[in-house]
Amino acid sequence: MKQLNNNELGKKAVIYLRVSTEEQVDNFSLGTQEGICLKEAERRGYEVIKMFKEEGRSAKTILGRPVLIDLLEYARKHKNQFQALLVYRLDRISRQTADYLAIRKKLSECGVTIISATEPTGESPTEKLVETILAGFAQLDNDIRSERTRNGLRARFKSGLISGKPPLGYIYENGFAVKDNKTWDKVKSAWDIMALGKTSLSQIAKIMTDSGLQIYSKKYFKIRAQTANRIFRQKFYAGILTSKTYPDEIRGQHVPMITLDQFYKVQAILDGRRVNTLVLVRKTRENKDFPLRRIVKCGICDVGLTGGWSKGRNSRYPYYRCAGTCTKSIKVDVLENALIDLLKQITPKKGTINLFITRMYKVYYERYSRLKMMKDKADIEIVNLQKTRQQLVEKNLSGIYSDEIFKEQNAIIEDKIIKAQIVKEDSIIDQYDIDKITDFMRTMLADLGETYKRSDLNQTKVLLGSIFPSGLTWNYNGTLNHMINPIYQNISSFGDNAIPSSSRSGNRTRDLSVMNATL
Repeated sequence: MKQLNNNELGKKAVIYLRVSTEEQVDNFSLGTQEGICLKEAERRGYEVIKMFKEEGRSAKTILGRPVLIDLLEYARKHKNQFQALLVYRLDRISRQTADYLAIRKKLSECGVTIISATEPTGESPTEKLVETILAGFAQLDNDIRSERTRNGLRARFKSGLISGKPPLGYIYENGFAVKDNKTWDKVKSAWDIMALGKTSLSQIAKIMTDSGLQIYSKKYFKIRAQTANRIFRQKFYAGILTSKTYPDEIRGQHVPMITLDQFYKVQAILDGRRVNTLVLVRKTRENKDFPLRRIVKCGICDVGLTGGWSKGRNSRYPYYRCAGTCTKSIKVDVLENALIDLLKQITPKKGTINLFITRMYKVYYERYSRLKMMKDKADIEIVNLQKTRQQLVEKNLSGIYSDEIFKEQNAIIEDKIIKAQIVKEDSIIDQYDIDKITDFMRTMLADLGETYKRSDLNQTKVLLGSIFPSGLTWNYNGTLNHMINPIYQNISSFGDNAIPSSSRSGNRTRDLSVMNATL
């Protein structure tokens, strides 16, 4: 009787090959695995009917491995039509013992046995035990690698070095985050603009995009408001490393782009704690030929004047016109001369200005002393809060505080630090030069009419908006109705409340409560 060989008996098998990205550099390629598996199939007498190849995939999890999923589906659809799955090594299927056993169970239900081309595997109880032990060794090896990686990343973080991609404005070079000369100045300028508190996230995103800044993630993207918010929330720019994995805050080895004070100031702005609401005048379209348009209102319609040109016989003449129903008009030079006369009338006397500035010096230094004390107290509070946070970190790491408690308490401490930084920022007046300020005031207040004439359009708006916050009304009889800002009223009448003293001028103020409130 003829002896049937294994192939004639119908022994069939499929081969599964896998290699991860890092393994491709070793002698561990798909070609190498394929050759060894084919020889083992021939030795065992199996006919290979299909081959599954998976490249660049990790075995830590079965997720993200479409070829392995296809293999399991193929086994389900072709139940009992092939008897073996050949692999180069058991860890090609999975490095997680639980996943491996689950996959082996599914294949076993389909009548398929896993065979390793380089390890002892089979159907006997001993061989199954060895197979399970080998799968456990694969997970052990994987866990040891993961632990070494985690420890390495932790040590790198503790030393002040990042492991991933640095934020916009920096580049990764020789293991360090260093300045990106192409984007550094643009990103720093964006931080400076945000610190002023006058720009929304949408506006700053447009400014950054217009300057040529882009975010790269496989391809370049425009900066949008949400992206800008993420950028301005990163302490990395202030020289501090933070991590979602580790509770510590570490001083980084990179060059800070901004100060910690500026970082907290921007956080306060983003959180809505500080909003600049001072608006001196309504924003209008700029027209240097008609600087008073919309600032001066019609005395009949109570509507802001607009400007335009009228064509005469020999020339064109500028006029202010009522934008309401009365359609009255006035020559530009008539209105401006009336305004200049009014400004000259309310210009304070020289002695009054000197007395006011003398008092302003005194109030300035009194307030400077108080604010210096506030700043010093805020500095001490910040140091104590940082110490408290470090103790919180240590208790979290030692297991005394859970991650939930740590996050809750750390958020409270961070909020207190932000508030203290705001106090510091609000109390810093070193940046103001009192001598330059007083020199400017002397020049400006010496003749308000002349100050108006030499001002550009924006300066005109600020000047008139500060003196006449409610605006001006033209009565068509050559006069302007007006209400002067209380600050200017105090300056103009400052000398009227004087009484004798030992000062060189022989004057001193009688009631300065309004003055103190003003300053």
